[in-house]
Amino acid sequence: MSATPAARTYSAPADPTLSKPSRLLSLDLLRGATIAFMILVNSPGDDAHAYWPLKHAVWNGFTPTDLVFPTFLLLVGVSLVLSTASRLAAGVSRRSIFLHALRRTILLFLFGLLVNSFPFFHLATMRFYGVLPRIAICYFVATVIVLLTRDWRSKAAIAVLCLITYWVLMRYVRVPGYGLPGHDVPLLDPNGNLTAWIDRQLFTAPHLYERTRDPEGLLSTLPAIGTVQMGVLTGIWIRTAHTLQQKARGIAIAGLSCVLLGGLWNLSFPINKKLWTSSFVLFAGGLTLLLFALSIWIIDVRRKDEHDAHRSPGLLIPFFVFGTNAITAYVISELLSTVFDLILIHPKLSLGRWIFNNIHAVISDAAFASLIYSLFYVALCWIPVYVLYRKRIFLKV
Repeated sequence: MSATPAARTYSAPADPTLSKPSRLLSLDLLRGATIAFMILVNSPGDDAHAYWPLKHAVWNGFTPTDLVFPTFLLLVGVSLVLSTASRLAAGVSRRSIFLHALRRTILLFLFGLLVNSFPFFHLATMRFYGVLPRIAICYFVATVIVLLTRDWRSKAAIAVLCLITYWVLMRYVRVPGYGLPGHDVPLLDPNGNLTAWIDRQLFTAPHLYERTRDPEGLLSTLPAIGTVQMGVLTGIWIRTAHTLQQKARGIAIAGLSCVLLGGLWNLSFPINKKLWTSSFVLFAGGLTLLLFALSIWIIDVRRKDEHDAHRSPGLLIPFFVFGTNAITAYVISELLSTVFDLILIHPKLSLGRWIFNNIHAVISDAAFASLIYSLFYVALCWIPVYVLYRKRIFLKV
């Protein structure tokens, strides 16, 4: 990490007094590992028998799988700060950056519709929510915040406001037909919460992932913006003049603090990934920061040692491949999964199920067979992304 003289506080993305960090390989590593794990858990051979860490929590609670999406969103915030600062320093206008963000948002949203509806695109059942649409909205809002606010305190205040506002709405606003949460209906009742009610007012059941609600619904996008803001604040910290070791230590301390705060808030506002509760934002975001700090120590700090300056990524190269074309890898995995479902070996046997059955015929344990299928699928998705990586083609939406 370059160590030019710099102020200790953040004043603007293009402030020339801030250090200009070299590319963080740890960022690509963690993003790639996240995408790999996302493909792994999204593509089980047999979801009913998959190991519990490879499945989302049914409702309240937390599993390692629940960490995937918030990790990716937080890293969006980190990358946003670093790329925006670099472009501003190169003389790109804020207007141009805004228009670029708007274009990217529209494309991400359209890719989300492609993933959700491929290959039939029936308007009557089209899902407008989803992973990519949520990324698109959060990315756009975060870009506007970065361009309009000048210091880290305002960005931190916005993050806190998102979490507090969501908590107030979910806890103290009466849900029509159900009543007051925590009094007339259980707090975070699956169907009787404000988020689910709003989604049902906007879309009929065929448009919602779970028919009565959607895990990427409209109102729960508010705390998801808070997740990206955690990444923005992390990116700002990375651009300060502290040593790389100090930055990693600061990120780890922040991560541990968020985990503890999220755990405490869980006592009154349960951790719930499908509702993206405020406690979930802090708890999952804290774990992500701890992983990010660990990645910095493993990759970037060691690279700064003169003996390791030319160290090869080695066994970590598969994660770097995914990390440099993350959205492309995700889209490929989702479209290929649909193709596997559509290709029929027999009238009621899809290609994906046929492959799993053959694995299961060799491996009697259904959960382990499901894991082997998932690993096979991740490797299959990795191949086209690796071809792009070798050709130095990095598809930026």
